[in-house]
Amino acid sequence: MDRLTGKHALITGGTSGIGLETARQFLAEGATVAITGRSQEKLDEAARQLEGPLLTIASDAGDVPGQAALAARLRQEWPKLDILMSNAADITHLPVEAWTEEAFDRLLATNLKSPFFLIKDLLPLFSQQSSVILVGSVSAYIGHENATVYGAAKAGLLSYTRGLTYELKDRGIRVNGLSPGPTITNAFAPLGPERRAALYEELRQTVPLHRLGTATELAKAAVYLASDESAYTAGTVLRVDGGIGQLAY
Repeated sequence: MDRLTGKHALITGGTSGIGLETARQFLAEGATVAITGRSQEKLDEAARQLEGPLLTIASDAGDVPGQAALAARLRQEWPKLDILMSNAADITHLPVEAWTEEAFDRLLATNLKSPFFLIKDLLPLFSQQSSVILVGSVSAYIGHENATVYGAAKAGLLSYTRGLTYELKDRGIRVNGLSPGPTITNAFAPLGPERRAALYEELRQTVPLHRLGTATELAKAAVYLASDESAYTAGTVLRVDGGIGQLAY
């Protein structure tokens, strides 16, 4: 369990779900980890669930200028950055008629604009063998209910894997995407247990493997992309989606 020994990793949106489980896996593999979240209370709760060298930073992923402050904090704390997992996301799903320009801009700021400027601001800190993981979504590949704006933003985010790989290749920075399919997390907790169970069943029926993914399965994939095992993997997207992004349903 030492695949990330000596590495420093930043996970945005690390207080729950895939981000929290990835932090757990990174720590278990020997990394020093920083997680971000908007709520100090949730950051404190996440810290109680994790064991190992952990730094918690209150940071709003939708605050584009705030990404420079996040990068500056890390430069003060750490000598280098080996892994960035851009996981924080606005998951708003609305029908076309319900979107406002404000909500549209807020989603794009969180899901597309902030990750770019965070990478830009972190450039002086990245090591010469670093890995950037951009967490997309199967919504970038398929159309489904109320996901037009979310899917477009995630498609744009995953396109960074190609452009940034080209631009950053001489700096020793690999950029890859991780694209989850329907995954069991606490994202749907506000719906209540009955509605959540019904939604999970609806999603399960669309997945070719006839089940939802788990946060641990996504976190294990992130460990691969973060580790030197994927040293020859760049500019691509690893789809961990039960096949839903490839097959009709």
